[in-house]
Amino acid sequence: MLRIFDLNYRTLSKSSSEEFFTLRKETFKDRLNWAVNCTDGMEFDEYDNSHANYLFGVKDDTMICSVRFIEMKYPNMIVNTFHPYFKKIDLPQGNFIESSRFFVDKTRAKSLLGARFPISYILFLSMINYAREHNYEGIFTLVSHPMLMILKRSGWRISVIETGLSEKSEKIYILLLPIDQESQNALIDKILSGHSFGADAMKTWPLELNVGSILQPK
Repeated sequence: MLRIFDLNYRTLSKSSSEEFFTLRKETFKDRLNWAVNCTDGMEFDEYDNSHANYLFGVKDDTMICSVRFIEMKYPNMIVNTFHPYFKKIDLPQGNFIESSRFFVDKTRAKSLLGARFPISYILFLSMINYAREHNYEGIFTLVSHPMLMILKRSGWRISVIETGLSEKSEKIYILLLPIDQESQNALIDKILSGHSFGADAMKTWPLELNVGSILQPK
């Protein structure tokens, strides 16, 4: 069973937090070489606090993927850390959340789920399900150009709000990720195009999928 569920920073156990922040270091520092702060083999920042809620994807008690959510009324990476990289940041007002530190551990995902399992799309879907469950209006996120392309291929009806340049002079984008039913259904259709799950079960929160029902890719 693949489970994707949420936890607040305050409820993380010592062992879970060590595993989680170690995986983040391996992703964002070792693999992507981002300018992130690391201590004792772990990556965390000032936004990992009581305002942070995390989605965790777990298979066989092994963490595979995660994303961090912070309500926009609190300090977050878009408004605070990355503000200098944009000429302006003019975001729609409302009950929105910011997502950051999205990652999938590719080695674990391949070992436990198979090389072609759409774990990124399922994590995208879980973000929609979580936000709908908690009555948010949408999700803001900041991405690189490669991640923008991945999101577009997923079928998610994203909108580019602002475009800027990173410290490496590479294009970065602030996106609005809608949580409407159309986007939810588009992601479900994309996932079901190669795998067999119950469509109704894919709209629930927390998200639990019997990965034993995987079909061969079409």
